[in-house]
This record gives sequence, C-alpha cells and structure tokens, in this order.
Amino acid sequence: MTIRQQFLDAASARILVKDGPYGTAIQRAGLDEAGYRGTCDLARDQKGNNDLVNLTRPDLIRAICRSYIDAGAHVLATNTFNANRISQADYGAEALVDDINIAAARCIRAEVDAAVARDGIPRFVAGAVGPTNKTLSLSPEVDDPGFREVTFDEVKDVYRQQSAALIEGGADMILIETVFDTLNCKAAIMAVRELARDLGRDVPLMISMTLTDLSGRNLSGHTVEAFWHSVRHADPLAVGLNCSFGAEQLRPHIQLLAGIADTLLLAYPNAGLPNELGEYDEAPETTAELTGEWARNGRVNILGGCCGSTPEHIAAMARAVEGVAPRAVAVPQCRTRLAGLEPFTMAA
Repeated sequence: MTIRQQFLDAASARILVKDGPYGTAIQRAGLDEAGYRGTCDLARDQKGNNDLVNLTRPDLIRAICRSYIDAGAHVLATNTFNANRISQADYGAEALVDDINIAAARCIRAEVDAAVARDGIPRFVAGAVGPTNKTLSLSPEVDDPGFREVTFDEVKDVYRQQSAALIEGGADMILIETVFDTLNCKAAIMAVRELARDLGRDVPLMISMTLTDLSGRNLSGHTVEAFWHSVRHADPLAVGLNCSFGAEQLRPHIQLLAGIADTLLLAYPNAGLPNELGEYDEAPETTAELTGEWARNGRVNILGGCCGSTPEHIAAMARAVEGVAPRAVAVPQCRTRLAGLEPFTMAA
C-alpha cells in the first residue's frame, strides 16, 4: 500500500493530530552559541539557527519529537523550516543543507518507527519546507517594482535540493508550509513533482497557507479561495492554514476552506496572539476548546499547533478531538475555476 493510501486510510478513521513547533522547544532548551554550532566549522554566529541543531544536537530533536508523540501526534514534521540554501545563507551554512535535511528526517523517522513498533498506531513523517526569506511575487525595491532578488528557477532548485534530502532521510511526504507567496509555493510544487518523476514514485504533498491580515489574504495578495484554485492542480493530500493568528481569528477562514477543498483539511494555528513581549499566553485548554469546536462542526481532518504551542497544547487538542468524526471531504460542482488575486468561476 502506498504512503498516500495509508495516510488517507488513517485520516478516514480519525482526526489526525499534527505536532507543534520546534523553535519554541529549542528556545526552551537554552542553548548558547556553542550549543547551536557544535563541531561545525562556520565563520558566522550560529545562535538561533534552529535547523543546524539537527546536526549538532540530534538528541534534543529526537526528545522534542518524542514529547509530541507522547502528546498524541500522528503527523510529525521535520525541524527544517529554514533548512534551504536561501535561508541558511544568513548563517553561512549553505554547504550543510543536504546534511541538515537528511539528519532531520532521520531523527523523526527513528522516533516515529519506534512509536509505531510499540503501539501499532499509524504515524507519518512530513518533511517541512518553509517559505524562504525571499519572495517571487513582490519587489524588495520600492522604486523598482519589476526587480526580484531570485528567479522562479532558482527558488525551484532550492526546494528541489531540500525535498530530495528530506526524502532521502526518510520523510513520507513534503509539507509546504507557511506559504506567504503563492508563486514561491508553485516553485515548491514544481520541484516536488520533478523529484517524484525522477524518483519514479509518488511524493505526496501537503500545502499550508499563512495569512497576513484578518481579511484573509497572504502577502502576495491571494484570498484563501483564490489560493486553493491556484494550487489544487498539485493534488495535495491536504491543504490548510497555519501560523498567522490564533484559532479564534482563523475560524472563518478555516470554515471557508473546509467548504471548497476536495481534499483533507489541515489546520495548525498559533497559541493565540502574541503579547507585548512577543510571547504566547493562550492556555492549552483554550486552544483545545477553540479548535475542538472546528472538529465538532466537521471542519478539519488534521489539527496541530504552530507558534507558541507546546506538547501540552497538542495533548489538549488530541483529547478534544478524540472520538470526533473527521471532516467529510467537500465535493464541489464541476466548474472551471481560475484565480488572480480573487477567485473566478466560469459559468457552466
């Protein structure tokens, strides 16, 4: 049985629980610069390079993964949000991208396989691919709107390298997450499709958009519905929303997407909104009640946490959705649906 079918079967039996963030947990570990750097010979300061920790402290990454498994997570993502050449250039660590991603996937794979061997509950490794810190849709130069720091092919190659290393390390699928630029997402989709073609096998995708304001648009200007029309051709296992806001603010956008997406619905909000110090105060029980309402109303198939979430948040959400039937996948009418910044549906 293929990974895709195994995942669909698992999602038909229950609402799947996704893990929480690694950045929050790594920060709590209180690593100093030497703790991040380990034995890596790099010229720049590495404090804050959470992705490098896959190489220098794999024991910490595995412990964080175990904490999410113990909390009830079925979908375990790799600690690779910035593990690409573009983002790692800030740390002068571009040459380590392959090693970082392979090590990250192996850490999560080992913990997931051990957990499945213990209890037989299906679990999956999602290779996390972040948005990079460059945008294809917008110019960084106010006086030159046509200027771009990167090209589509460059971004696609960056995603291709990262995705190939994640699959080599044992990831079951690729999660394109925190999408603020739809064109960056399209480059990632093309990269994974080309990788699947060259490997001669299916590489399932999950895609998660992030909103930049309460009107429901990402940074490149697409509404939630327009975004879905733009990426539906990728045949993702799941599409959804993450980061942006807490569950209370994301509710109407999750409701909209749940009604139009003919695939699984993925949602992992922040633990509320940050306070004046940039920290997240929302209690696990509050997050669980808000997201549990989505589940009881038939809005979600996969539920987890983003910024500020802890294993306690994930455990509370897992308890809240225990025994709740998963969302029935939408069956939209057959229409030609297009998108600029807004969705457009041609008349039948």
